[in-house]
Amino acid sequence: MKSSVDEIRRRFDADVERFSNLETGQSATVDAPLAMALVAETAAAVTPHARHVLDIGCGAGNYTLKLLERLPGLDATLLDLSRPMLDRAAERVGAATTGRVTTLQTDVRETDFPDGTFDVVLAAAVLHHLRTDAEWERVFASIFRWLRPGGSVWVFDLVASPLPAVQSVMWRHYGEYLAGFKGEAYRDAVFAYIEQEDTPAPLGYQLDLLARTGFRTPEVLHKHLCFAAFGAVKP
Repeated sequence: MKSSVDEIRRRFDADVERFSNLETGQSATVDAPLAMALVAETAAAVTPHARHVLDIGCGAGNYTLKLLERLPGLDATLLDLSRPMLDRAAERVGAATTGRVTTLQTDVRETDFPDGTFDVVLAAAVLHHLRTDAEWERVFASIFRWLRPGGSVWVFDLVASPLPAVQSVMWRHYGEYLAGFKGEAYRDAVFAYIEQEDTPAPLGYQLDLLARTGFRTPEVLHKHLCFAAFGAVKP
């Protein structure tokens, strides 16, 4: 059995400090600072007149903060399971924008907004918690509906390979990265919570789903081992 939503929330409640750093907040992921910078720069280039960003699974707000360096003054809606994460994100984002900051402690699968509310949607290291095809399809369709025409969605996440041999190679190299970063015990701890919590989908599956949902020309910004940054634009 995978972790429940409440179990995942409790783990993140206890990990606010680690995520409250633009350089090291996503240190368990490969190329986190590069991916964050690419997502922010690309979102700003594709949606230069954006007024409102939705950050799904915002954590302590790092991705929205990075986007605000490129698009200052945005309204920001921050969504996360963890209230301590949301409180820290609101504090940090509120200090970085003149726009309105709204926080929602909820699961994206249980959330709805009026059509055309947002110009940019960010989803960093969160969608791998989706479990079934129906959940993936519903969340991608919701994001499409919530965006204004010309708006864009940008994802950075753990991804799986549909080929077991490729998955094995990627996983071995990821393990070497983790052990080199903080040692074998850290590697084992990360692998344990991934096994317990996460159900990542292949990159190709997610790109195809974006296209089937109605997004235009899904684009891969970066892929290294089992992590990828990608996105698409709503026509």
